[in-house]
Amino acid sequence: MRSPLTRRGLLAAGSGLAAATALPALSGCSALAAADSDPDTLVVHTQLGTTAPGSPTYLAALDRFRKENPGIRVRSIVNGDDLAQVYETARLARKEADVVMVNLYDKTLAWTDVGATVDVKDQLDAWGLRERVLPAALDAWTDARGRLRGFPYFATNWPVAYNRSLLERAGVDAVPTTGDALIAAARRLRAKGIAPVTVGGNDWTGQKLLAQVIQTFLTEDEARHVYTTGDFGGRGVREGIDYFVALRDAGVFADKVQGLTSDSMTTQFNTRAAAVESAMSSALASVPQGVARHTEVGGWPLAEGAAHDRPTIMRAYTLIGLWISPNGVKKLDHVEKFVRFMYRPDTVSRFIRESGRDMALRSTTVSSGFPLVAAAQRLGSDVSQVLLPDLYVPPTASQPLITATSTSFTRGTSAARVRAALEAAYRSA
Repeated sequence: MRSPLTRRGLLAAGSGLAAATALPALSGCSALAAADSDPDTLVVHTQLGTTAPGSPTYLAALDRFRKENPGIRVRSIVNGDDLAQVYETARLARKEADVVMVNLYDKTLAWTDVGATVDVKDQLDAWGLRERVLPAALDAWTDARGRLRGFPYFATNWPVAYNRSLLERAGVDAVPTTGDALIAAARRLRAKGIAPVTVGGNDWTGQKLLAQVIQTFLTEDEARHVYTTGDFGGRGVREGIDYFVALRDAGVFADKVQGLTSDSMTTQFNTRAAAVESAMSSALASVPQGVARHTEVGGWPLAEGAAHDRPTIMRAYTLIGLWISPNGVKKLDHVEKFVRFMYRPDTVSRFIRESGRDMALRSTTVSSGFPLVAAAQRLGSDVSQVLLPDLYVPPTASQPLITATSTSFTRGTSAARVRAALEAAYRSA
């Protein structure tokens, strides 16, 4: 696969990338001024710091780090979903931040390959941090050549949240565990004016749920092949698409779901307008206490003949990691202090207690203030785990898959058209 992180590739990736003047102002400095030549200034580029879950804890952690390390100044640059784009442009000018806190997905999959970030495997061992990381997280962050792309940090459980109170109001006595039961529940909910399953059919949340439903008839190895190659023609994949289409056309998903986003989904569930949502940890943590009291977490209902014997969930260990840039290598002593501080058990525990974050690191702390997050952590033999496709989808196919997702969630779209839309997303790669 050709890497997207070349000057030609970046400038073709989207309007505004050709000139630094098109970049947003970030925390009082432009992106191309991000790298500070002062050897005593550590520059951290992160998605935390505004409204992202865990931001207050992160800002408090920065304050503690500064107090404990008075000789190190820390400049924090904050971006949202455009972080990868902004970082890549800064890297082309050799003015990137020293440490980057972002997830392993889409463009970032190629960063180590093209030298935008460095392999940190030696640092993990030299700094004595290997035992702090969950083995599954190390596996996820290690590429096919054995390079550790970043220090794993945030993880997530991704179950399905069911509002029992709304189900009971509609006369549904139990959380559905089969497709037939889900369809029957959806009909009852609609009769009471309640949306059944809400999801962002026009963004990444819908993409993930679609992938989850498609995997109903796939083993993990088969799913890995599908999402690596874009081959949606196998029998199990076609059965999964058929199952998705049957659920969709039976009215299981909220009205106009193809236009909804993750924010729409969260609002509908949290305001009791919808009874069910596919919710990762950060969404579970945001559920108001009054709704959480009546919510049960479980898996996605199965169809007859499924490859799984229990309803399915997803788990991931790639939500946010600490990446080291080439500029960061020049300040490795400061970077080491920062990474060690972020890996400290007390820092990790605060993210769990205060923000309800799942971590890719070992900890005995429980999200007691976030009961649904804690409940998802306890899901064991009651559910089966399917593959989160992020590590296997080619970066250039990620955004086209969002478009294909919206098409797929549009009622009346045939299974053949869904399959064609998914395969077309890969042809652009």
